[in-house]
Amino acid sequence: MAIRAYILLIITTLGWGGNAIAGKLAAGHISPALLTSGRWLIALAILLPFALPHMRREWPTLRAHFWLLLVLGMVGFALFNNFYYLALNYTSAINGAIEQASMPLLVFIANFVLFGQRVSPGQIIGFFISLIGVALVATNGNLVGILRLDIGYGDALLILSIAFYGAYTVSLRWMPKLHWLSAMTALSVGAIIGGLPFTAWEAYSGRMIMPDTQGWLVLAYAAIFPSIISQACFIKGVELIGANRGGLFINLVPIFGTFFAVTLLGEELFAFHIIALALVLGGIALAEHKPGQTQTGRTG
Repeated sequence: MAIRAYILLIITTLGWGGNAIAGKLAAGHISPALLTSGRWLIALAILLPFALPHMRREWPTLRAHFWLLLVLGMVGFALFNNFYYLALNYTSAINGAIEQASMPLLVFIANFVLFGQRVSPGQIIGFFISLIGVALVATNGNLVGILRLDIGYGDALLILSIAFYGAYTVSLRWMPKLHWLSAMTALSVGAIIGGLPFTAWEAYSGRMIMPDTQGWLVLAYAAIFPSIISQACFIKGVELIGANRGGLFINLVPIFGTFFAVTLLGEELFAFHIIALALVLGGIALAEHKPGQTQTGRTG
């Protein structure tokens, strides 16, 4: 079960890492709020025909948890993405990468404060080892550069966006047992509703950029991979191993984003990229390790 969760969470972070590149390619070709709302609208259109049979069968559960699913979609999909894209207009990519890596720590803290869930020393140490790896990438191999970062309006928005997704991750413990198509369709509806005010503000303020050819390609990628495939894998992965362990894999997102930048955008690969990847993977392995545990058979 754990190996299955690891595979799902790696697929999740691959999609989200690619989404960081898509965000760069979107600049000047489609505006952020329109990208966020559009990706979930397309995702809903793709999901709905396949989800309808499951939704009919699971309608009593969907109806009983309607508001929970709506809020989860608004918080985890709409609010996180909109504030994240907005924040990057006011802060640096270095700040964004480092602060995004703090999300697992927020999940740890929330689970401990709200539910009394124990955080092991291995998880804490593993988190900080992973964070060093992410910081190494974010500072181009110069960790001392972290000391020169300024915190401003954009950083506050970024921390707010990370808090929204941390809250969404922790709240997945209340996610009802649904087929993933039913769950993703319901969450997509929440994302669309939650994104409407941001899109309306963008249009009203004259900042909306309608997509050109490149904008449409980015929108299609964002709708299929990070919106559908990654989110579905993340939901299932967290369901299998829990929010504390699953949340730590989010540290792979900036690592994968860096490697996609090298392969797709032609950026140069340095030794510190390899070292950082080893640190992140090592941190995850340490957090996952349970001393004295042996494989005795099927679990779960």
